[in-house]
Amino acid sequence: MRIVADIHVHSKYARGTSPRCDIEGLSEGAKIKGIDVIATGDFTHPLYFQEIKTAFRDSETGLFDYKGVKFILSTEISVIYPGKEKTNKMHHIVLSPSLEVAEQVNDILAKIGNLKADGRPILGISSAGLADQLFSISDDIMVIPAHVWTPWFSIFGSKSGVDSVEQAFEEHAGKIYALETGLSSDPAMNWLVSSLDRYTLVSNSDAHSLAKLGREANVFDLPEITYQSITNAIKTRKGFQKTYEFYPEEGKYHYDGHRKCHVLLSPWESKARNDICPICRKKLTIGVMHRVADLADRKPGYRPANAISFDYIVPLTTIISKTLKKAEISIAVAEEYSKLIRYFGSEFAVFEADNETLKLATTPEIALSIIRVKSGKIRWIPGYDGVFGNLVLDDNRKKETIDKKQKSLTEF
Repeated sequence: MRIVADIHVHSKYARGTSPRCDIEGLSEGAKIKGIDVIATGDFTHPLYFQEIKTAFRDSETGLFDYKGVKFILSTEISVIYPGKEKTNKMHHIVLSPSLEVAEQVNDILAKIGNLKADGRPILGISSAGLADQLFSISDDIMVIPAHVWTPWFSIFGSKSGVDSVEQAFEEHAGKIYALETGLSSDPAMNWLVSSLDRYTLVSNSDAHSLAKLGREANVFDLPEITYQSITNAIKTRKGFQKTYEFYPEEGKYHYDGHRKCHVLLSPWESKARNDICPICRKKLTIGVMHRVADLADRKPGYRPANAISFDYIVPLTTIISKTLKKAEISIAVAEEYSKLIRYFGSEFAVFEADNETLKLATTPEIALSIIRVKSGKIRWIPGYDGVFGNLVLDDNRKKETIDKKQKSLTEF
């Protein structure tokens, strides 16, 4: 059975998150996007956990049905602790096989930090210490380092991370089976680092609003839909078909730069300037591509033998907005989006449709834009220092845009 799963989202109890991100809202949003299994997000928050327990009945599968959508118990933990050379700040996804186990997780973590402060709690504990606490409860808990390359809060972050899973998780590294690529990297970038071959690469939305659900996701083909079947597919890659990926240039930490100074630089341009901003003369925020290049031991184009496939997508509202040259929140974009959803049933169904069907479902201009996105015939002004990348659909090449097919890392 083919399913689409987004196992990292946030609830209304996380900072900067829409009030509609509760069980009811997430269920509605998942149907529109075409997501079959969605994360609850933030089960560590006491108020939200009460809502979760009220909404869900006991389950023998480890997943919970709500109005036709299956939920997986998921949360994100922020850990901050002293490292050898800098303070380590990392985010980790935690999946729980049951409400009982999730409650035990909450009981233990409440002794370490204030779970009421944020849906994504900040704990003064190391990654290894967190793993020790979680696996003492159940080996069925899954810990996945989140958005592993982003500068500020990730396992490999230029500002906050380390150089290997072993350095972060120490004796528990063998129980880490997967890494989340994050919006600013794709699997092909991760394939450049041979030490990551042992880890399954997963992709999720990390959504803080319903509109952002499914901007990245995982596709499985499983004999049954259970917590164990999904986590086993992640561990073994059997039944794990592909991931849907953001174009990494769209991610807000892909390139280097300084947002306040409006400075956007490629990694090789940064290196030529010793990673110093040409405007303020301070250290640049080093992006994901730069950090991957620092750890890479392979040339671009390498693909491990057991790698999972992936397809690029761009949120449908973004494509329509760029085509119509109107704001994503405009009535015109909403109308065209609704037409496509009514025709295909969900957003993912749009991206799986053949080109001729697309041409029948919408205007020639929008159909062409979707086809160009699917085929990679687009360009980007890359994201940097917290600024999302900008999609370029017109044919007038600009100096600051980059072609998706460009093998940029070869310039190092």
